[in-house]
This record gives sequence, structure tokens and C-alpha cells, in this order.
Amino acid sequence: MYIAVTGGERAIEASRELLAQTRRGDPSLPELDVAQLAAQFGMAVARVMAEGSLYDPQLAALALKQALGDAVEAAFLLRAYRTTLPRWGYTESVQTQSMRVRRRVSAVFKDLPGGQLLGASFDYTQRLLDFDLLQPAPADRPKEARAKADDDNRGVPVQPLPDALEALVADGLLEPAITTTQAAPPDITREPPHFPLPRSARLQMLARADEGWLLGLGYATQRGYANAHPFAGELRVGTVAVEFVPDELGFPIELGEVDLTECQMLAQFIGRDEQPPQFTRGYGLAFGHAERKAMAMALVDRALRAEELGETVESPTQLQEFVLSQGDAVEASGFVQHLKLPHYVTFESELQLLRALRARPGDQEPKE
Repeated sequence: MYIAVTGGERAIEASRELLAQTRRGDPSLPELDVAQLAAQFGMAVARVMAEGSLYDPQLAALALKQALGDAVEAAFLLRAYRTTLPRWGYTESVQTQSMRVRRRVSAVFKDLPGGQLLGASFDYTQRLLDFDLLQPAPADRPKEARAKADDDNRGVPVQPLPDALEALVADGLLEPAITTTQAAPPDITREPPHFPLPRSARLQMLARADEGWLLGLGYATQRGYANAHPFAGELRVGTVAVEFVPDELGFPIELGEVDLTECQMLAQFIGRDEQPPQFTRGYGLAFGHAERKAMAMALVDRALRAEELGETVESPTQLQEFVLSQGDAVEASGFVQHLKLPHYVTFESELQLLRALRARPGDQEPKE
């Protein structure tokens, strides 16, 4: 037994060394550093932060490097680190209306109040491989020239842009935004979910759910599995301040800023006795530049509001327990990948049972 354990330890250590070599790759090439990943793989970093439930671009980039670019494994690493951090309390709700916007579009207005701000997006590219990127990048410009270009191209308005949907709310054509003043909202990281969940808890679970899972569900709602006919009311990408109220002060102070993507999807609602026909909202919010995640989240959030709005629940996309319980990439990955671990005792027991069943009198092999 001791020899077997020792041999197993040596094999595991050798596997770790091979992993480190694989991570490094061809030693003749420069090694990627964490700063490069944080600066140039921003969307991958944003996904890891969202699914890892921790806003820290540097640590998310580190997790990506350690995980060889595997976003799910990186989220696992970041979430494991998150559990070691102290909990000071809850920040004030971020005010996305005050966001310093880098990108802001709406699909429902030809003349959007405040204007469309296209920003950086793949939407206006041809989705063709850019072979110029195979060539070495030009030499860095002088620091002063880079700073001036950054100032010229920053695209951050001096004043916050208005809410694109205010006019619809004023006309009664769109439900007002639902706000809460809970001092201590439900915390899905500390309390196991008990269904049905309030919307604040559902949004927390959706915010850190696997992007691919949300994307598939959001797509399903448009293909008839929730009878959804959505419109992208407003999509914003930018920076917001985070405020916290220390007990010893009693008033909010700014801790810093975070980059967020916010999406509000509009969907038709036929109305009921106490509520006239109007558009209703689905809401999505994600760390960093994560438009696909925020949009899919908003679609799924609206589908999960079916019971609240008195709509017929007839699709899995409208069932809280189905949508939320399977959406966590870290849990799903662990449950699937644990099948690689030794199961020979369980398998042997099932193998013996199968042999016993086949050996019962009267059992015959199937004939040709």
C-alpha cells in the first residue's frame, strides 16, 4: 500500500510538471505575462470575473494564464480564491444612469436621446480573418503621443447619457424599472438556493452563470420556448463608481470604479386586470465588456418572470430550478469532470450485479 501511494504521488508530481511545460509552450517564443492578458484579452478576462464572482482584472488574467486559457477552469480558480477573502459588508447599488459610457446602442429608436455611441465592437466588422495581425506589431509610439490619442479617442462624455427608455415609461408603454432598497440582499454565495427565488437572487445566479448556457437558453426563448419577441431597448458599456458606507462614518465613500455592461431587453405583455398591456423588461448586468452575456442574461431574466406576470409557464426556459441549478459552470464542470476520477469500486459492484442478473435461471442470450 505504501509503495502504491508513493508511486501515485510521483506520477501526480510528474503530471504537474508536464502541465507547467505545456503552459509555457515553445520556450523559443516570448512568454505571455499577466499584464498582457489583462490589457489585450479583455473580454476573456471579463468572462472569468463574471463567472468567478470577483472583479479583479489582474487576478482573472492570472487565472487564465494558469488555466491555459480555459475560461471555466480560470473561473474555478478565481472563485476558490474569492472564498479566502474577508466580507466587510455590502456596497451601495451602482448607479448605471451615471455610467461613463464607452458604448451605448439601442435597437428601438431611430433617434436615440443622447445619440448612439458605437464604441469598440465586432458588430461593424466583416468577420473575416485579418491576416495583418500575423505580422509583428509596429513599434510603440512615444508615450506622449499615446496619451494624446487615448484622450482623443476615449469616447467618454462629460455628462452621463440619459436613460433611453424614460419616454416609454412616462407614456405608460413600458413598466417602470424595479428597484430595491434592501440593506442586505439575498446572498447566493452564503445561502443555498431554495426555490422559488426572489428576482434579486435569480439575477445573482444568472450574473455568474456559464455564458454558453445562458446564450443557449436566450436563443431558445427566441425560437419559441418562451414565446418571446424581444427588443434590445438599451445596451451600455462603461465605468461606474462603487460606494460603501462604513459604520464609523454613516455616509457613502467611493471605493473605486468597475467596468460593467448593462442590457435592458423589452418584451411584449398582453396585460391583465390590474395591469394594462405594455412592454416589460428583462435585465442583464455583467463585469467588463460582455455584451453577449448581458443580452442573454436579460432574455433569460424576462423568461423567468413568466409566473410573476401571470403568463403560462410552458417551457424549461421559464422554470427557475431548471435554468438556475444547471447554469453554474464551476459546479457543472466539477460534476462532469469528477467522472475521470477512480470509480472502480462502484463499477465493480454494478458489474457483479449485471453478471448476477444475466446468470439467473431462464435468462438467455439474445438470439440472432
